[in-house]
Amino acid sequence: MDILSIRSANYSKQDEPLYKRWFEFADTDADGRLTGPDAVKFFSLSQLPRADLKQVWAVADVKRQGFLGFKEFITAMQVISMAQTGQEISSDMLKNADLENVSPPNMEGLEDLISVCALFSHQEPISICSMPCSTKLLLCSCSNSCSKTSIPAKSVTSIIDGLKKLYIEKLKPLEIAYRFNDFVSPLLTASDFDAKPQVMLLGQYSTGKTTFIKHLLQASYPGAHIGPEPTTDRFVVVMGGTDERSVPGNTIAVQADMPFSGLSKFGTAFLSKFECSLMPHPLLEHITFVDTPGVLSGEKQRTQRSYDFTGVTSWFAAKCDLILLLFDPHKLDISDEFKRVITSLRGHDDKIRVVLNKADQVDTQQLMRVYGALMWSLGKVINTPEVMRVYIGSFNDKPINEQKIGPIGRELFEREQNDLLADLKDIPRKSCDRRINEFVKRARQAKIHAYIIGHLKKEMPTMMGKQKAQQRLIDNLEDEFAKVQREYHLPPGDFPSLEHYRETLAGYNIDKFEKPKPKMVQAVDDMLGYDIPELLKRFRNPYD
Repeated sequence: MDILSIRSANYSKQDEPLYKRWFEFADTDADGRLTGPDAVKFFSLSQLPRADLKQVWAVADVKRQGFLGFKEFITAMQVISMAQTGQEISSDMLKNADLENVSPPNMEGLEDLISVCALFSHQEPISICSMPCSTKLLLCSCSNSCSKTSIPAKSVTSIIDGLKKLYIEKLKPLEIAYRFNDFVSPLLTASDFDAKPQVMLLGQYSTGKTTFIKHLLQASYPGAHIGPEPTTDRFVVVMGGTDERSVPGNTIAVQADMPFSGLSKFGTAFLSKFECSLMPHPLLEHITFVDTPGVLSGEKQRTQRSYDFTGVTSWFAAKCDLILLLFDPHKLDISDEFKRVITSLRGHDDKIRVVLNKADQVDTQQLMRVYGALMWSLGKVINTPEVMRVYIGSFNDKPINEQKIGPIGRELFEREQNDLLADLKDIPRKSCDRRINEFVKRARQAKIHAYIIGHLKKEMPTMMGKQKAQQRLIDNLEDEFAKVQREYHLPPGDFPSLEHYRETLAGYNIDKFEKPKPKMVQAVDDMLGYDIPELLKRFRNPYD
């Protein structure tokens, strides 16, 4: 199990002051981020070919954020150092290297340049005629940046910064005007953009959700309870922190630096069943886990929930990068509540992975039948023509029961576990792409919502009979959706859930909504057609 290979940069601590000095010098606007133009100037001092430096950036900017932080900068320096010794640059070159013994690279004229920059800051004259050419090329930018102490608040230095700016300036006004937050999704905050990737685990009680997290962390998180009956009775967010502690849900929901303020709408009944477990762990520096209560069945599912369980899971699904549905060989039935939960994941099918856990509790012949039964159960709930990918394994700290599954089964389990762990390892790497994808998806949803509300507003009479007209529109909402679809040539699969939309619309007076605002919709179209492509172009690999 190599999930911990997602870790912080490893290097000799005696080199840290040198790397810090280099990073502060290369970071010309002192914002803690090394962007493409600055990297091109700084990396050129290594005298490596441009094609090699393109690979250096690709290895260091593994999350494709468009900038390098201090840890990524060290990774780039280590790759350059190894390339200068003749090693071939690849994405795997650091995996087996003794990074603590990798010396800093040779950067031609860098120390002279740093000295010159220091003298410029004291306004002392100096002759630069004897300096290397690469040093002279950087001198101009150095002298301009020495006087800067902080980056302006509105400057964009990463893809995430750009998405924040576009959201505030172009998408958020449209969402506010047409109450998008009440119908589809809450308004976004800065913490939603900056949050670490999240993985949510769903399943009936005792299918191994908490044990799965414990298995990956190789430690128990604060407040974890494991047992054969429902033991996790609350939503628990497992995050990285400086010390081990649990924070109550009401506290987490009001913290501006946490992406959970939107959960306040589910009320105190839910927040009392929500908490955050903080603990220092290298994996939690990159991924946040969401442990959920076991989905109930029978009479329990109708009597023991004091909050909207399906609504909460739907809220988390929109924020998560991966959703794991856990089953075990003895719990293959899908209860009414579990069916509602899976249905609420509509629109997030690409995030869902199914895990048949504890599969070593049955022999090979029984496992074949269990797998068939699981696929049959899922086929009735998940209405897609494709076959859902199911990972088979036993995700706990106990050795695999070879007496049950035999040597062939052991090999199968190991391959399946490696496939699932590869999916998990890809999450931090793909998180930036995922955010762009979710942002574009949200913009399209907001546009369609604006079209629908604008259409309903136009259908309302100006004087008499408004109440009857509204009821008629709500009753015939499917026909109204079809009219909007034809008028604006929209794909039917992009429209919201009819029943949810009808239920929400019943609580509003359609006549009080804003009139259609073509300029707002056009601003979102311009954002999708021009601004986002330009943003991606600006922060792609600077050597492309």
